Amino acid sequence: MLQIAGLCKAYGDRPLLQTLSFEILAGEIYGLLGPNGAGKTTTINLICGLLNADAGRILIQGQPVAAATKRWIGVVPQENLLYRSLTCAENLAFFAQIYGLPRSIRRQRIQACLEAVNLSDRAHSPVESLSGGMQRRLSLAVALVHQPQLVILDEPTTGLDIEARYEVWQLIRSLQRQGMTILLTTHLLEEAERLCQRLGILKQGQLLAEGTLSQLRQRIPAKEIVVLETADEAAAIERGQQQGFTPRRYGSDLAFWIPETLDLRQILDCFAGIAIDSVSRQPVKLEHIYIEITQAQQRRSPAAVSNESTLIGSNQIYLS
Repeated sequence: MLQIAGLCKAYGDRPLLQTLSFEILAGEIYGLLGPNGAGKTTTINLICGLLNADAGRILIQGQPVAAATKRWIGVVPQENLLYRSLTCAENLAFFAQIYGLPRSIRRQRIQACLEAVNLSDRAHSPVESLSGGMQRRLSLAVALVHQPQLVILDEPTTGLDIEARYEVWQLIRSLQRQGMTILLTTHLLEEAERLCQRLGILKQGQLLAEGTLSQLRQRIPAKEIVVLETADEAAAIERGQQQGFTPRRYGSDLAFWIPETLDLRQILDCFAGIAIDSVSRQPVKLEHIYIEITQAQQRRSPAAVSNESTLIGSNQIYLS
């Protein structure tokens, strides 16, 4: 569906994209992850034809990006670009006209899109009366009104409460079941983990890693991650290394990659003689993988792990 090869873009002496290449298959949800400034928005603008690349090529259904390919793309930007004083139906009618839909099918498309995002009962409600989640769903309806083949979702659930987020996730899955191809950018790693079939991790305009979650998980040679709380972290790090465990710092937590599954007693035995206040175990998650890949160049020796400043939130990534 979408092929990007050797894409380069710079502003003056500052490179934004450096020979970026990836492919999105028809019918899949592809997640493009990366910290702020990684080049995600620049990539979207190039796909949509809003910027011109310095080098490389973008093909949509085998065709270079041009005026004709814009009709194949629907975009939900980070901010809702809706007219707040207009009703849901009026917003959709306006964008349907912008896309050049014939008057004869506009009403049908408006109704179909409102049904698709569960807003049929709010067709005549002004946007300013809608909740944040409803407005996000209406933005998705706007992106679908011209029946695109590729939908780009730029951080679609940022700022939404958990219930509204689940609603949007359900809609995204529904679109995929209908055969839609989706490019998703997000800072919410749980969102990417739940929705995406494949993931690309971008930093400073370069694709550092790509694959399924299972393939990316191979970057961390661990069966699980154990987090210890102890007043004697230096001793715990030294003992962990002696046991073949890899220490890492996740926020204020001291963690160890455990190469084989151990029960709680075995873990405590490995740190015998060290006062342990608490132990928690967790599977290797996308947030661990993401941090390891994006921080690889900055990673110092394991002995210095207690001074690392990488932070991981429970659902969102934070880079110091």
